[in-house]
Amino acid sequence: MRMLTPKKILKEVFGYDQFRPNQLEVIEHTLSGQDSIVIMPTGGGKSICYQVPALIFGKMTIVVSPLISLMKDQVDALTANGVKCAYINSTLGEVDRRVILDQAMSNQLDLLYLSPETFVHFYDQWIHQLPISLVAIDEAHCVSSWGHDFRPEYRQIKAIREKCPNIPFVALTATADKLTRRDIQEQLGLQTPELFLSSFNRPNLSLAVRSQIPKKKKQVEILNFIRSRQDESGIVYCLSRKECESWSDFLNDNGISSRFYHAGMSAESRDAVQEGFIEDAYQVICATIAFGMGIDKPNVRWVIHNNLPKNVEGYYQEIGRAGRDGLPSDTILYYNYRDVVLLNDFIKDSPNKDVYQEKIKRMLHYAEASSCRRIVLLSYFGEHNLQNCGNCDICKNPPDFIDGKIIAQKALSAAHRSGQAVGINLLINVLRGAQTMELFERNLHKIKTYGVGSEYSFAEWQHFINQLINLGIMEIAYDQKLHLKITSLGEEVLKSNVEVKLSLPVDKKTETKKKTPAKGPKPSSEIVDKLKTFRKELASKNRVPAYVIFNDATLEDLLLKRPKNLMELVDVHGMGKVKIERFGQELLDILSQEESAPTKKLSTTEETFLLYEKGLNLEQMANERKVSEPTIVNHLIKLYEEKKKVDLFRYISEYEVNQVKEVRQKLKGTHQLKPVYDALKGNIDYNKISMAYAILDQYEY
Repeated sequence: MRMLTPKKILKEVFGYDQFRPNQLEVIEHTLSGQDSIVIMPTGGGKSICYQVPALIFGKMTIVVSPLISLMKDQVDALTANGVKCAYINSTLGEVDRRVILDQAMSNQLDLLYLSPETFVHFYDQWIHQLPISLVAIDEAHCVSSWGHDFRPEYRQIKAIREKCPNIPFVALTATADKLTRRDIQEQLGLQTPELFLSSFNRPNLSLAVRSQIPKKKKQVEILNFIRSRQDESGIVYCLSRKECESWSDFLNDNGISSRFYHAGMSAESRDAVQEGFIEDAYQVICATIAFGMGIDKPNVRWVIHNNLPKNVEGYYQEIGRAGRDGLPSDTILYYNYRDVVLLNDFIKDSPNKDVYQEKIKRMLHYAEASSCRRIVLLSYFGEHNLQNCGNCDICKNPPDFIDGKIIAQKALSAAHRSGQAVGINLLINVLRGAQTMELFERNLHKIKTYGVGSEYSFAEWQHFINQLINLGIMEIAYDQKLHLKITSLGEEVLKSNVEVKLSLPVDKKTETKKKTPAKGPKPSSEIVDKLKTFRKELASKNRVPAYVIFNDATLEDLLLKRPKNLMELVDVHGMGKVKIERFGQELLDILSQEESAPTKKLSTTEETFLLYEKGLNLEQMANERKVSEPTIVNHLIKLYEEKKKVDLFRYISEYEVNQVKEVRQKLKGTHQLKPVYDALKGNIDYNKISMAYAILDQYEY
C-alpha cells in the first residue's frame, strides 16, 4: 500500500477513476511536506485531500474535526473501504479508548480523528508521542471570529503548530471569504501555506427564491413540493426553535415523517435525531443552523430555508448539504422583510455589528436579484463568471423588462403623501384604492394618490416595490416599524426624467423544472427496490448508514453500466477493491435477476406511468405518447385509484382541490365536470377538476 501512487489509491481504495479539480495538486503539495489552505465547496472532495496522503505517508495522520458525528461518518466510510482508522471522543468508554491509543502509539492506524479540545488539551500529555506525518484541520473556518461557526479551541492550535515545525498542516473548509482566509493562516500559524481555491460552483443544485409568501400559502407550497418527492430526504432550515418544532408538527400531521433539531434539545435527543436522519428513518429534518455541519449524508435531495439566512457563507454551506453525490438537487429560499428585522435584533449588541449588518445586506441582495442567482452567489466568493447558469429560477424564467418610471413615481408619490410612515402592504393598499379599516382610520383614502395603481394586482405591486428597494430608489427603515423611505435616488426619480427599468412578474404557471436527460433505459422499480433493500440490510448488519455501503450515485452507475462480472464492477463509480471483495458477487446476482426475468408488453397506462416516473409534465407525456392531455390525465387517475405511486398533487394544488370540493358540495355532489367548471368561471381547467374528483373520492378531504 505504501508504494502506491495517489491515482492507484483513489481507484483501489475509493473506487474513483479521476481526481476532482485541485485534489491531486493539494495531495502532491502535502506529500512534499508543505502547509496548505484548501477551500473546496461542500461535496467537492476535501477529505480525499488528506486521506490519500495518509495512505502514502509511513506514519499516522491526525484529523482535527469539530463534531462527533463528522468523525463517525468519516471513520465508518473509511473502514468500509478497508482503511485502518479510528476516533477518540467522549462517546468511547475507557477500555475502547485505551485500545485505540495503543494502536496509535504502535503506528497501526493510518488516520486518527480528534476533537480540537482533545488535540489541544492532550497534545503535551500523549499526542506528541504519536508517530505523526500530517495534521489535517477540518472545518478550519471555525478558527475565525469572522466565521459563522467560531470555536475558540481552534485558536490554540497555533501553539502546537510551533512545536512541530517539520510536520505539514493542511487546513480545509467549504466556506471562507477573504477575511476568514487571512484569519485561518494567521490564527493557525501556518508556514507560508499555498492557497488552493476550488470553484464554488455546484451546478447540480437548482437555486430558487420566493419572497413575501404568506404563511398558509408557504405551507401549501412546501407540502406539495415534498409530496412530489416521495422518499427523498430534505432539510427545512428555520431561524427559531419554535419554528422548527411547528414545521415538524405540520409535516407529521400531513403524513410526512419529520423530526426537529435545535440547540435547546438535550445532546442525546439531538444525536438520536441526527442518526435517524442519516439512516433514512424519516424523510425531513426541520432545524436551526445548529444542524448539519460535517454531516456526510450524500443523498439529501433538497434544502428549504424558511427564513433569510444571516450571511451568504452560512447559506452556501447549508444548501451545500444537498446533492453531495453530484446528483440533481433543489434549494428554495423563502424570506420576508421581517426576517431582516429579526436578524438585526440578533446582532444589535455585537462588537462586530457593522460587519454583520453588511453580511445581512449581501444576503438580501442575493435574495432580491433579478439576474442569474449563481452569478451573484459566486461573485461573493470572488469567483466572477458572467455566464448564466440555466439552473436557477431567474434563468429558467427570465423576466421581461419595461419602462417602470411611471410605476416608480406612483409608488414614490404615495409614500411621500403618506408621510413616509407606511409599510409595503399598506402602501400597496393605498395605490390599489383598497377599503380597509386601517386605511380609513389614518385618512389615507383622502390623499391624492389613493387608487392611482388599481390596474395592478397586489402581487404585481409587491413585485415592483421589491425591485424599487433593490434598486435603491426606496429603502426599508428597519428601526421604524419597516416604514418605506424615499432615498436620494428616489427623489431624483420623483422629480426628474431618470430611467427606471423594472421586470415584469414571472407567471409561475409557466415554470418548468429542468430535468437531467435520462442516460439509458429506465430500470424497473423492482430491481431498484432490491438493490436498496440489499444496501439497507448490509448497512444494518454493519451498523453504518446505507450510503456508506454505496450511495445513490453508485446505484445509478450500477444500473447504467450493468456489470456482468467482478472485473466490470471495477468500472462502477465508488466501488473500491474492498467493497467488491466483500459484496460484489451479491450485487451481480441481484442485477442478473432482472436480465433473466421475462419481459412482457406494457399496458397503455403502464407506459404512461414510466413517463410519469421520469418526471415529465402532462404536455410532455401527451407528446411522447401521441395522445391528448385528457387521455394522460385519465391514465394517471386510473393508476392513482389502483394505489400506484402517483402523486396528483404534482399537477394540482391543495387550494384548488378545496375550491372544487366547496363548489361540488354546493352542487350536491355532482359527478359532472361542466357545472363545476362553469361555477369556477373557468379558473380551474377540466384536467384539474378530474384529478380533484379522484382525490376527493378516495379520501375524506
